[in-house]
Amino acid sequence: MCLCPDTSGTGTQAVMDGGTSAESRVPRPGRQPGASGEGAWAPRMVSSPWSLSRGRARVAAAVLCYINLLNYMNWFIVAGMLLDIQNFFQISDSNAGLLQTVFVCCLLLSAPVFGYLGDRHSRKAALSIGILLWSGTGLSSSFISPQYSWLFFLSRGVVGIGSASFSTIAPTVLGDLFVRDQRTLVLAIFYIFIPVGSGLGYVLGSAVLQLTGNWRWAFRVMPCLEAVALILLIVLVPDPPRGAAEKQEEAAVGDPRSSWCEDVSWSFVWSTLGVTAITFVTGALGFWAPKFLFEARVVHGLQPPCLQDPCNSQDSLIFGILTVVTGIIGVVLGAEAARRYKKVNPRAEPLICACSLLAAALCLFLALILARVTLLASYVFLVLGELLLSCNWAVVADILLSVVVPRCRGTAEALQITVGHVLGDAGSPYLTGLISGTLRAARPDSYLQSFLSLQYSFLGCAFVIALGGGCFLLTALRLETDQARARQPGTGTSDSKDAESQALLSSTGSVAENL
Repeated sequence: MCLCPDTSGTGTQAVMDGGTSAESRVPRPGRQPGASGEGAWAPRMVSSPWSLSRGRARVAAAVLCYINLLNYMNWFIVAGMLLDIQNFFQISDSNAGLLQTVFVCCLLLSAPVFGYLGDRHSRKAALSIGILLWSGTGLSSSFISPQYSWLFFLSRGVVGIGSASFSTIAPTVLGDLFVRDQRTLVLAIFYIFIPVGSGLGYVLGSAVLQLTGNWRWAFRVMPCLEAVALILLIVLVPDPPRGAAEKQEEAAVGDPRSSWCEDVSWSFVWSTLGVTAITFVTGALGFWAPKFLFEARVVHGLQPPCLQDPCNSQDSLIFGILTVVTGIIGVVLGAEAARRYKKVNPRAEPLICACSLLAAALCLFLALILARVTLLASYVFLVLGELLLSCNWAVVADILLSVVVPRCRGTAEALQITVGHVLGDAGSPYLTGLISGTLRAARPDSYLQSFLSLQYSFLGCAFVIALGGGCFLLTALRLETDQARARQPGTGTSDSKDAESQALLSSTGSVAENL
């Protein structure tokens, strides 16, 4: 057998003489290669090292991007029809915020479970289960009658559980298919679909509502798209070994490894807090911004109040389109800036995140303050704020993958999702609605006071996003040290599934050197 490095950057390729599996000799624990005596070497029949062509890796990445699009459409499809859902189930502002809170809380509670399973069992199976769960529950929720509003809340929670599987595991699969600049580019494309999916969630909900006059049909269209996604996942997406794309030599299976807690770095901690600030603001903004813009138009005399179904969904459509456009541009700008700036400054990624968040805080503050004075200026600063927030999605994912060893990435992704959502968008929509409802209760009942109450409740988001910028500045201080530590061989917790493949990589690497 002739072993050669894979120049495509997708792992180790094996060129088999005769096309059959080869016999490799793997040293037994406690014995040195070349030691005399029986049993110094244990012959083992193994298959060739895992490899995947560049074309198949790109196809797999495209499928995961499509599923990510659907995933985030599910996150915000309710916000695109919020006024109609509130009227149908008779839900107040403070309780309406609970729809997103229940969704996110169930997501974060199940994310560690999927992260654990993703690090130790078939990631492809976990992804398939998640898609089946969220699509089936979403379809069922379209048949709930008005007197069972609690059941609609529960269904959003189950959709969150299904979504947790994909949000936790999919980035780790991409991390094992691509490395370095390729990984940065692929993650940039993958995370473009967060704002794009979020925006299309508003657009789909609003468009279906306008076409049918019934918000329920939006939940009946999505399962058709998700069925296609499930088939594509099963047929075209592989389940690569952990760290398959990392060209690093590891010690044999018996070597000592550090514990998972020892592998957690300060860069990971500070970047997770920065991500938490982003999710806090995007959760509140994504859920309440269409209604805020609607009420701003009412205050300016451009829109009559919504007194019966169906409500005018123009603002949801506008906000959805803006989210899609700023998301695409922002993610591309952030990833490209990181790729170029890294050549002159290895701390480029957290510095870009910090600068974009601090600028976004100022834009969001001006958008809120100017909304009552001039709607056009408010839209301009809102667009700039969304653009700057979107610059971070691909960059923060690349930070995590660069400071966490391959075997711990699924669990680290789950931990970041859990912390980000517990302290972020799990409570921000409810907290924003609660503050708005409390302020509104103490004011005269008018659309102007309703608008002002929601405006004041949003101001805390500007402060939170500025704190997130500070967290990324702290990330920059530790980034290089933690990246070097993550690249060291023999780190990370071991698991039974990859023991054979890691022993194979070590032994075949030695054979290749001898050849």
